[in-house]
Amino acid sequence: MCGRMAITLPHDAMAQLFAATPDNDLPEGPNYNVCPTNSLAVCIEGEGGRRLRSMRWGFIPHWYKEPTDGPLLINARSETIAEKPAFRTACRERRCLIAADGFYEWERHEGQTPLPWYVTRTDGQPIVFGGIWQAWERDGQSLLTCAIVTTGANAAMGRIHDRLPVILEPADWPLWLGEAGKGAATLMTATGDETLNFVRVGTEVNSNRARGPGLIEPVAA
Repeated sequence: MCGRMAITLPHDAMAQLFAATPDNDLPEGPNYNVCPTNSLAVCIEGEGGRRLRSMRWGFIPHWYKEPTDGPLLINARSETIAEKPAFRTACRERRCLIAADGFYEWERHEGQTPLPWYVTRTDGQPIVFGGIWQAWERDGQSLLTCAIVTTGANAAMGRIHDRLPVILEPADWPLWLGEAGKGAATLMTATGDETLNFVRVGTEVNSNRARGPGLIEPVAA
């Protein structure tokens, strides 16, 4: 699963990372506690090449009459994404890339406060998630929305949680975006244990109102 993340990469750096043209309304940063329903800078393949667009994190199926008509769909399971009515068309036609410094996951034990971990790449590069997106319109309302695709955890993540976002390497990006033809389903697997670094951070991030770089500072595990 991926339910919170930190994003500090400036817009121009993110545009350079993806070789994409940025829109003018991208969300302001840095944000060390990006939460569902926040706006994200999302890379898609558009007319004339890659674009960075602002999208709401929380996929809205086309049949919702209001954004709150059903569950908040921030993640899509790789095992069922091609069959789920909410996701199957987007899985085929509207895949995207989402870059973050890292993401948070919680270790949970019965009767105890959930313990947050901050997960980054061991090489210091941004984590790039595979995502899907949707343009939702109803009664004059229009929203671009997205979800992060998840898969079963690798061994390293499995000690904390049983799910892991689909993490893509630069060589995978053209296939995921559809630029390199079909076969994106082959990328919906867990990254290797050696790719990720795990750091225990303070419980302040348990609140979705918490802000600031102190949220990613290590604490004793």
